[in-house]
Amino acid sequence: MLEVAARRKQGGFRLEVDFAAGPGVTALFGPSGSGKTSVVDMVAGLARPEAGRIAAGGRVLFESAAGIDLPPERRRVGCVFQDARLFPHLSVRSNLDFGRRRLPEAARSVGFDDVVEVLGIGPLLDRRPGRLSGGEKQRVAIGRALLASPQLLLMDEPLAALDAPRKDEVLPFIARLARHFRLPILYVSHAMDEVLRLADTLVLMDQGRVAASGTVEDLLARPDLRPFTGRVDAGAVLGATVAAHDDSYGITRLVFAGGTLLVGRVDIPVGGGVRVRIHARDVAIATERPERVSIRNVLAARVRSVAGTEGHLVDVMLDCGGCRLWSQITRQGQAQLGLKPGMEVFALIKALTITRGDVAGRDG
Repeated sequence: MLEVAARRKQGGFRLEVDFAAGPGVTALFGPSGSGKTSVVDMVAGLARPEAGRIAAGGRVLFESAAGIDLPPERRRVGCVFQDARLFPHLSVRSNLDFGRRRLPEAARSVGFDDVVEVLGIGPLLDRRPGRLSGGEKQRVAIGRALLASPQLLLMDEPLAALDAPRKDEVLPFIARLARHFRLPILYVSHAMDEVLRLADTLVLMDQGRVAASGTVEDLLARPDLRPFTGRVDAGAVLGATVAAHDDSYGITRLVFAGGTLLVGRVDIPVGGGVRVRIHARDVAIATERPERVSIRNVLAARVRSVAGTEGHLVDVMLDCGGCRLWSQITRQGQAQLGLKPGMEVFALIKALTITRGDVAGRDG
């Protein structure tokens, strides 16, 4: 359990946060200047709150009322930043060993070989950082942080400096860390695809405060949080399982509580768990099951709520087998269909609108 309840003033900026998260990855999400990095700095001991309490795994790192303020070196917190910050004159092996050598042997809870295997950096051990790609440097930086046997790992936009191919290279490794090493991770990002892939808990930051916190599925399906999750990314997130691949048509069949979804072919094995982001703008609604239609995903649903939004659009929230879907239609469409809570309808979703970036594998 990670608990952060702290306030701090930085010039004219006021930071006041209060959230708790369970095991796994907690993502701090928000625009630049919302206070995400400031939260990380307080947890790491690099910035001192004016008041509050910060604890990880039941161990208090800071508590103003009790006069507790552990220095950074005693917090057992590993940090990974945008730039890898490797020692250029040392080999990868020596960089990895740097933090481990400073710990008494009895305090070392993470094995060297285990880290090398999980991060796939065995072939890099004898190289120096100058001969590594950006993605390889970040994997080594993560390994160095892990080998310091931290009780909490802080990752401050570790993929922000990487291009898309290198980012795709590193993401699968990060996705395995929390579960493999049973290590809580506080992950800062302003990229929703990273949140979709990694986060167990989502904390939305806005102007130094927590706008909301909870599961990714719950928060992204709330229209009232659209100013914080992103208007372009408005939509719902479903948990599903890969049921089959059809290479002849280039599609993957997913199953979830509300039925079956066909999406463009994804490289996730059958039986694997996934999260699927379905954009509200891509969900059409019919009051009768359509016949002879090219749209492959036709899901029975019930209207939960109907609410006007900006411009000439209407948000329609649907219940599909206990899962929430979000549809955004025009006011004219709403007027013609006469949608109201409790109505039985059908949600129509084109398979090709659910792209590979909208389907994220979930380990464990």
